Order: sequence, then structure tokens, then C-alpha cells
Amino acid sequence: MLRKRLFRDGLYILEDDRVRQFLMLGSDSALLIDTGFADSHVADVVREITDVPVTVIMTHGDRDHTGGLHDFGSCYLHQNDWHLVQQDGVRLLPLREGDVFCCGAYRLETVEIPGHTYGSVAFFDREQRLLFPGDSVQKGGPIYMFGSHRNLPRYIESLRKLSGWADKVDTLLPCHHACPIDPSYMEKDLEDALALQAGRLPGEKHPVMACFTYQGRWTSFYA
Repeated sequence: MLRKRLFRDGLYILEDDRVRQFLMLGSDSALLIDTGFADSHVADVVREITDVPVTVIMTHGDRDHTGGLHDFGSCYLHQNDWHLVQQDGVRLLPLREGDVFCCGAYRLETVEIPGHTYGSVAFFDREQRLLFPGDSVQKGGPIYMFGSHRNLPRYIESLRKLSGWADKVDTLLPCHHACPIDPSYMEKDLEDALALQAGRLPGEKHPVMACFTYQGRWTSFYA
């Protein structure tokens, strides 16, 4: 069951035990980050909170984030992930580095961080010192890094990019596991990803999925 909580003025966190979405409210519009699984019924909870028009922006195209798109009809999604959306009748709008979305007290800048998927982005509010990193920064994990639409070297480059902004961010709001987390996890996840790339993390075959679980110091990966 999807739960809602007011994180700060005009910003709601919508979450179940699987994935998390974020809703920002203005006086006459709303901004939603991600739409959850199809059975998360994110649209129903959004309508419990507000009846103003909602713009949807996507951190990436994995199905646990795009499943509810059919209830909204359109979204902004990086074109490198358009092929991951297997839903008829959904209008996909291009999303690029530097695109800005404003709603109420929030002004989100789009930051391209490919790796977890080729179209992964983060949303950064400089004034609020908030970063929405999607699945690319997490505490504990696991972070999914297996499959043809993921790329570990590019993920490492993206974490280096984010780590350079650690002094500009106070709070990270990831889509999975602990939330909020502090900006040190950008560097911590980078440390573990470099260890994964170098073959230094212990691995264990996953009992169901076609991957291994690799345990780092700070987080784990499915790869």
C-alpha cells in the first residue's frame, strides 16, 4: 500500500516497501518525480493530495518507475530510456541536461547521470540544497547494474560528477532504501563501484535473477 508523508513544505514523499516517488506542490500546478509500479496506484494518491495539473518527470525508464505512466498520459524522460517504456498511449517528451522544472518553492535542474540506465538523470535544487538521484545513489542497496541497458564505467563517471557537488547538497532523496541520506553517499557509492569494477568485491550468485550480488563497504550491487 502506498503511503504519503509531508517531508517539508510543498514536498510529499510517496512510498511503499518497493519504490519511492516525490510530489511537489505549487498554487496551481504540481510536479511528480516518477510513477512507481502499475499496481502502486500513484495517481490515486496524488489526487488525494491535490487536483491541480501534474507534470511528470522521470529519473529513468525502469518499470518500477514508469509503471504508472498510463494514468498520467505523458512525461519527460531522457530519450536514451524511451525504449524501456512499453506502454501504448503515453507521450514521451525529451529530457536533457540543464532542463529546469519549477513548482512552488522548488526549482529542479536536470543532471544527466548515465550508468544505472543510459537515460538516468538526477534533479537538483540549488536553493533548497536537495538532490533527487533516482536509483544511482543509495545507502545499502542493492543497486541494479546488470542487463544490457546498464553500464558500469559510465555509472562511475556519473558518480564522480555528482561527488563534485557534495558541498552544494545537504540532503539526498533516493528512490529506494533509506531516505533521506546525506551527500557522503555519493562518494561512498563511488568507492564501492570502483571496487566492483576492479573485481575486489565478494560476489554470490543470486538465487532467482541472472546476476550476482556484490557486497561493498557501503552498498551492494546486482551485477
